[in-house]
Amino acid sequence: MSNTLEALKQITTVVADTGDFATLEAYAPQDATTNPSLILKALQQEAYLPVLDAAIESTKGSDKSGEARIDLVVDHLLVGFGQKILELVPGRVSTEVDACLSFDIDSTVAKARELIALYEAKGTPRERILIKLASTWEGIRAAEILQKEGIRCNMTLLFSLVQAAACAEAGAQLISPFVGRILDWYKANTDIAYTAATDPGVVSVGEIYTYYKKFGHTTEIMGASFRNIGEILELAGCDLLTISPNLLEELQGMDVEVPRKLDPEAAKHADIEKIDISETSFRWLLNEDAMATEKLAQGIRVFGQDMLKVRDIVKAKLG
Repeated sequence: MSNTLEALKQITTVVADTGDFATLEAYAPQDATTNPSLILKALQQEAYLPVLDAAIESTKGSDKSGEARIDLVVDHLLVGFGQKILELVPGRVSTEVDACLSFDIDSTVAKARELIALYEAKGTPRERILIKLASTWEGIRAAEILQKEGIRCNMTLLFSLVQAAACAEAGAQLISPFVGRILDWYKANTDIAYTAATDPGVVSVGEIYTYYKKFGHTTEIMGASFRNIGEILELAGCDLLTISPNLLEELQGMDVEVPRKLDPEAAKHADIEKIDISETSFRWLLNEDAMATEKLAQGIRVFGQDMLKVRDIVKAKLG
């Protein structure tokens, strides 16, 4: 292979964790993911303001006003970014439902349907869209409903095996365990010096991978939120890895071998027990995991706050 990024692509599907169009052209990933924080960052660059202008133009015939008009523009904005991204990647794009709906099954389902309907109205088939939902109990139940309608879901803000197991049993298309944010918590709460192999985020994804392959779950695993190259290379062989532009650039500039670290055949022989998933056991096991509980709550807050900032930009633009 010409570089480490190309070598990694031979055993793992590489996804770009960005809303930046130039990055997608430069690194040729299969898929791309967005979230409110990435959309907010993009909107602060003049090059992406035409996407916002187009979203506003698309809603001019609407009879909605006030907050309802802002909602509609934001939906068109998210879909507009998604469509631009799909012009640059051959696979799928992930579009996130507002994190403020993370504990509301009905509203999450309704918003996901609205986003898919907008994509389809603009000529984009639902097969190329992943709707991102927070991996709360309510988010997982919403995914179960949506998957039965052919609306594929990417379960985000996932930090624990019990979340992963519940997502798989709900039939979610894909999960995005957050490797780097797990490491952040452990570095802040322990005095341990972690290597790439002992990185708690890496260990967590390895555990989830083994669980899925052992028990025949078909939900895809996409490692996310990386802090360094070591984490990425330790998860070579994972179904997918979504990688930020700076780490994609670093990988492209390297020339080292990329051995497979996660092996589906080896996982099938693991001596582990299946988790019994019910609402009670889910909430208890999640509550027992301080890291997962804290990072899930923090992630929802941050994404929720960034979506409010996106709404403020839209509101200001509408005048």
